[in-house]
Amino acid sequence: MAKIEIKKPIVEEISASIKDAQSVVLVDYRGLTVAQDTELRKQLREAGVTYKVYKNTMMNFAFKGTDFEALAPFLDGPNAVAISTTDATAPARVLAKFAATADKLEIKAGVVEGTLYDANGMKAISSIPSREELLSKLLGSIQSPIANFARCMNQLAEKGGAAGCPAKETAAEETVAEAPAAEAAVEEAAAEAPATEAAEAPAAE
Repeated sequence: MAKIEIKKPIVEEISASIKDAQSVVLVDYRGLTVAQDTELRKQLREAGVTYKVYKNTMMNFAFKGTDFEALAPFLDGPNAVAISTTDATAPARVLAKFAATADKLEIKAGVVEGTLYDANGMKAISSIPSREELLSKLLGSIQSPIANFARCMNQLAEKGGAAGCPAKETAAEETVAEAPAAEAAVEEAAAEAPATEAAEAPAAE
């Protein structure tokens, strides 16, 4: 069988993997122990990332004519490729976290959503939260006012009417506090009324 026929299925496999990829990251895996490599593959798999070692010539053929052709200058020495079709930042995030405890792992470069990033750029990309985390934070900020409103309404239902709301309680307390003063004013005016009438009576006669 000719070499070209042997290479073709591998190139097609890589092409199929990157067809709908949001990100493709190249790493130098030399120096990793078998245990470290096994753990890295496990973490990437759990994050939905495809991770595989290919020959540079095979990747070079597969990358041609795609956004990932920009990675060609980095295809030197042994390389593994991490590919994600669902989360653009997942490969960089998992690889960077793992590299923090396995210094032999080196992120060389990557293409994320059509843009090429070198090692420093990929380090910055790795700090971006996942889509799920961002959505969770957004949902939390939206739900916070709703949760506060629901809590107040629940207090109203439990305590009965407006007295259940803290703001209403304050207003009610102020009204109760003012009532005695108002009553005293009324009583004072009533007490003064006869005296006024008595003073005016002789003048009327």
